[in-house]
Amino acid sequence: MSLDAAEDESTSEIHIPAEIDWDMLDKSKFFFLGAALFSGVSTALYPIVVLKTRLQVSATKVSCFKMSYSIMRHEGLRGFYRGFGTSLMGTIPARAFYMAALEVTKSGVGSATIKLGFSDTTAMAIANAAAGLSSAMAAQLVWTPIDVVSQRLMVQGCNINAKTSVSNLNSCVYKNGIDAFRKIIYADGLRGLYRGFGISILTYAPSNAVWWTSYSVAHRLIWSGLGYYTSKKDESCISGGYGFKADSKATVAVQGLSAALASGVSAIITMPLDTIKTRLQVLDGEENGQRRPLTALQTVRNLVKEGGLNACYRGLGPRWASMAMSATTMITTYEFLKRLSTKNQDCSSR
Repeated sequence: MSLDAAEDESTSEIHIPAEIDWDMLDKSKFFFLGAALFSGVSTALYPIVVLKTRLQVSATKVSCFKMSYSIMRHEGLRGFYRGFGTSLMGTIPARAFYMAALEVTKSGVGSATIKLGFSDTTAMAIANAAAGLSSAMAAQLVWTPIDVVSQRLMVQGCNINAKTSVSNLNSCVYKNGIDAFRKIIYADGLRGLYRGFGISILTYAPSNAVWWTSYSVAHRLIWSGLGYYTSKKDESCISGGYGFKADSKATVAVQGLSAALASGVSAIITMPLDTIKTRLQVLDGEENGQRRPLTALQTVRNLVKEGGLNACYRGLGPRWASMAMSATTMITTYEFLKRLSTKNQDCSSR
């Protein structure tokens, strides 16, 4: 059976592999297990995020190896986990917002586009793009304040070593996340916690849209190339979910490869915005002898002086690696989580 033929059949739905919709999930299990699984993933990948952040705020070009060596030599392993507690606490509610918005939007937009007459392939791409946008915006309401606090803690060790020092680094010394939260509120008010919120939306919303669209397309193309095609619901129904011919190892491999490819596309497109966002949230400027938050225009001008477009792509390697590893583990964990959280249903209920 060809993919084109599958799309022409109005009674068939594409599930490559078995697609699990929002209505099929046990929500309490989904969020509880999600918090535990994604916290573990965040713990493993956090050092790469710290490395990427330090490279982005550096005024000079520093290699990943030199920056890593400097952190380990002057701060030890603890330097790679600065701000981790704050980040982890924020990850749980942010992930809850993210996953809820993602699944609700994907399910709703997917159904609507199919009713409008779009092919399953096109409908899935549109649904994933819309889901990426909505989930990023929902998560940023929680994540931006956590990002500001955790990133300030991440870069506190920059000036320990003269070779990696940052001249415009915020002069406040924070003991921990709570102390940083209190001092930022005192100095800048609530606006201080949402510093860079606009650019965060401009960064993560298109980044998520590009990622989920690229992932959806890559996912389907790889399965098609391997010879796995569509089957009707009533032909593939088995106890506990939809049947599909691919084994679990093939499923994980395809998900991982699709995620890595999508991460590369997303990282290259949105890297300049991410660098501007990080600098806005961490660095200050001077005006009449007083330190003030940098504006987006000042940040861009500084980057142009430091090396133009190349300066915008400092930390691309760690960001790409972080996104690829994070996305690969996240998507396989995410799909695994959805299967763990699926309600017990009979074929007749479908």
